[in-house]
Amino acid sequence: MTQPLEVIEINRPVTLADLGTEQRDEINAALRRGLRPLEAPPPMRLSQWMAEHFYLSEESSYEQGRWEAYPYQIAIADCIGHDEINHVTWRKSARTGYTKIFLAAVGYFAEHKRRNQAVYQPTDEDRDDFVTTELEPMLRDVRVMRRVFPKFNRKSKENTIKKKRFLGCLLHLRGGKAAKNYRRITVDCVYYDETDGFDRDIEKEGSPFRLGDKRIEGATFPKSVAGSTPKLKGFSLIEDRESQADVRFQYFIRCPHCDDEHTLDWGGKEARHGMKWTDGDPETVGHVCPHCGVCITQAEYLAAWKGRWKSAEGLWIDERDPVQLRFRNAADEEIAPPRHVAFFSWTAYSPQATWVSIVRDWLTAAKKAQAGDDSDLKTFINTTRGETYEQELEKTDASQLALRGKHGHPLRIVPRGAVKLAIGVDVQGDRWELVVWGFGRGEEMWVVDDLVIYGNPADQREWDLKLDPAIKATYRHVCGVEMSADAVAIDTGGHYTHQCYVFVRNRPNQNLYAVKGETRLGRPIKSASVLVDVNERGKTIRKGVRLWHVGTDTAKDLLYGRLQVSQPGPGYVHFARELTAEFYDQLTAESRMLVKSGRGEEHRWLKPAGKRNEKLDCTVYALFCAQMLGLHTLSDKLWARLEAGLEPDLFAPMPSAIDTAMPTVQASAPIETRAPPPPAARPLVPQLTSSPIASNAWSSRL
Repeated sequence: MTQPLEVIEINRPVTLADLGTEQRDEINAALRRGLRPLEAPPPMRLSQWMAEHFYLSEESSYEQGRWEAYPYQIAIADCIGHDEINHVTWRKSARTGYTKIFLAAVGYFAEHKRRNQAVYQPTDEDRDDFVTTELEPMLRDVRVMRRVFPKFNRKSKENTIKKKRFLGCLLHLRGGKAAKNYRRITVDCVYYDETDGFDRDIEKEGSPFRLGDKRIEGATFPKSVAGSTPKLKGFSLIEDRESQADVRFQYFIRCPHCDDEHTLDWGGKEARHGMKWTDGDPETVGHVCPHCGVCITQAEYLAAWKGRWKSAEGLWIDERDPVQLRFRNAADEEIAPPRHVAFFSWTAYSPQATWVSIVRDWLTAAKKAQAGDDSDLKTFINTTRGETYEQELEKTDASQLALRGKHGHPLRIVPRGAVKLAIGVDVQGDRWELVVWGFGRGEEMWVVDDLVIYGNPADQREWDLKLDPAIKATYRHVCGVEMSADAVAIDTGGHYTHQCYVFVRNRPNQNLYAVKGETRLGRPIKSASVLVDVNERGKTIRKGVRLWHVGTDTAKDLLYGRLQVSQPGPGYVHFARELTAEFYDQLTAESRMLVKSGRGEEHRWLKPAGKRNEKLDCTVYALFCAQMLGLHTLSDKLWARLEAGLEPDLFAPMPSAIDTAMPTVQASAPIETRAPPPPAARPLVPQLTSSPIASNAWSSRL
């Protein structure tokens, strides 16, 4: 017996009610999957996302399990997740949680906000280690990430050590040593880990922050996050960035005895507050309140460690709103979130280290330092106290050199004893900087001229119109003879390499050298040379310009030694009366200090943040010219012959005051007397130009 067929009205549309339960579930699931990219998740602070989803993996944590934030970590995380805050900087000691928080931020912005991101580590090796020990375990253990990263554990071009593609966004992972790693990516968020391990100037193209932050220009909600344990005073990238913040916060706790707020401080032997212990016994350590003078133990601190982040100006972060952080001033009025916030915290705030162990480490380091080994002391100050270490530096005092120049020779006159002239040229974005040095017997040195020529080095014509007359200028010797440069070296390692190559290539018989600094230890001043050139499209030209490598550290060692010579004669350095304080500051900008490298500890010349060193670079290139001229190989007989060639002509007229004011320039155009636009509070003096064509680009003599 057959069952009767179910009759469905043909003209009536089919609805979900007409379908079975299994069919309805499949349709609903498909609709949810299709609409998921359009869903707007409810607002969630980063600290809340971490509390709900983040997991500490066994590969990178002492304790495996769910994340539980320390009180001081919450506001930092929420500032990173705040859309109105563009820059977050955290100067810290080790083991305070920065890596975990920015790792969670990567997951948060990928899963919760669908934003493109880039993570920079100091080196490619550091990047690889971060990916394998931090990032991939996080993607494995934080379950919510599987929804946006379905290709985890699959071999794919979208899942590599350099790139992870999530649903709707992309994560780039780069090492920070090469300038090319900062190009051709556009992101919303960029992170820098252990920034004091980066080079200060990435292949002479700028700081890592300047290069990396270019990647977030144009983003709707740009975010730049940097954190690091600091290193050397004056050379710390994280300290530099911290100084640029709109607001700098420290974490304040309430004293359980007087209820006043204060920070946890190391204090020091002379301070009445901070960490104190008795009779050299670390077990007695406590923290003395700066207000009431009562000493609390670490246990008392941990019982009352819920504090707040506050600045020296009284601004503080209000964490009470469950949806968003608030910022308030000293009068408790809400203010707009700052664009750049900075935080400082050190090991004493973290329960992962005991105060007893901190004091014990200090006593050990101090004892070794008294015996002449400051390695542990440096590590303690950097990684425990979160502060920069001020190292004893080998450095020349600029003020002492200025006193020497106060009684020196006139500028732009070649003094008696100088028989050869060398010019070092440093190319900058809007100018050429030149220093003319005279050399005599025993390589005694005199500053003959100091020039800054303003123009556009990107325009090949301006090299011919402005730089060419300057390097061809003649100077009057005190004996009455006109002298021109015997050798000129131009730096090609920074700006406008192609234009420099063209300029040198077109002047093959002028003792003109294209040079590039070589920082490897022990390289001779006159190092190796190669034939290398590029055309306007960046392609190499066969048999092009010969590029000379200059051992810059060796040249600076030589100059430093000569600046210590106190009496005129072989090796002595003379300065002209008219040189500015800026000249001496730039000449002595760098310091020789002990640093760690892949070959162990080495002494290197380094420039502190914010310092300019163009005059030093020009002098290094002039020393290279002296090597090319073979001045260090000349015999006394040859020196005597050169000196005799400059003996005064008794029948020659003496140079007038006007003659001695400026060198003669072999150019067809008249000398311009208009002043250049002031670059940065520099003194204005007469200029030189060889053509009235380029009226907006001036050259000045300092």
